[in-house]
Amino acid sequence: MNRIPDRQQLKQELVQHYLWLRQYGCNDSHSGNASFRWHDEVWVTPTGCCADTLTVDDLICCQLDGTTEVGASLDAPLHIEVYRQNPDARAVFHSHGPHVVAITLNGNNFEPVDFEGQLYFPVVPVVQIPYPEYVEKSPAAIARQLQKHKVAVVCGHGVYACAETINLAYKWSCSLELSAKMAWLARQL
Repeated sequence: MNRIPDRQQLKQELVQHYLWLRQYGCNDSHSGNASFRWHDEVWVTPTGCCADTLTVDDLICCQLDGTTEVGASLDAPLHIEVYRQNPDARAVFHSHGPHVVAITLNGNNFEPVDFEGQLYFPVVPVVQIPYPEYVEKSPAAIARQLQKHKVAVVCGHGVYACAETINLAYKWSCSLELSAKMAWLARQL
C-alpha cells in the first residue's frame, strides 16, 4: 500500500538527497540548494548550508505566496516561482555538476548523446543571465523553462530540476550530470 509521506518524512528525504548530491560530486560542500512543497509551504535549505552537516531542523519554511524567511537560500524566490508556475512540481533541486556546467559554458542548449539522456531530456535549455542580474532575473527565467522541461541550466552556474517527488528531482539532476559526462568523454575521442 502506498502511503503519502508526511512533512517530517519529506524533510528527511530532502536532507538525504541533498547530501547525496554532495557525495556524488554534483555539489561541493556548501553549494546548491533544494526544496519541497508541502501544500502552501516551501521547505528550503538555508543559504550557505553545508550538505555534510545539514539536518531536518535546519530547513526553513517559506510560503507559496512569496514570503521568505531569514536565512533561506538565496534561491528561495526561484523555488517559489517554480512551484507557482508548475502546479505538479513538489521538489526543486539546484546543483553544480561540473560536466553540465562545463559543457554548457558556450551558452548553447545541451542535447545528450546517450540513450537515457535522450529519453529523459532530448534538449536541455541553457539560460544566459548576467551574473549581476541573477537574483533578479533567475526566478522567472528558470520557472518558465521548467514548465516545459524537467531540467534547465543557467550558463556558468548550474542545473535546476523539478519533479513530482524529491527522488525524481534528484534523479533528473544526476542523470543530466552523467549525460554531460558521457558527452564530454565522447568529445575526447
